[in-house]
Amino acid sequence: MKVLHMVAFGLLAIGGLNWLLVGAGGWDVVALIFGAGTMLSRAVYVLVGLSAIWEVATHAKTCKMCGKEGMA
Repeated sequence: MKVLHMVAFGLLAIGGLNWLLVGAGGWDVVALIFGAGTMLSRAVYVLVGLSAIWEVATHAKTCKMCGKEGMA
């Protein structure tokens, strides 16, 4: 589970930074690397979205700051 958490967190960080660049400067790095609208860029977006869902769903179990009492 720790490996899955680390992969999901990494993808979530990449997605967050990509959205920062889209909002701040209009640069979609994923589209620049893989091409806009290609299956590969769409796969990256889906993986980032699934990572966000995973992190939200497992947050209470993995977050040392929140723990069980933080989600009550």
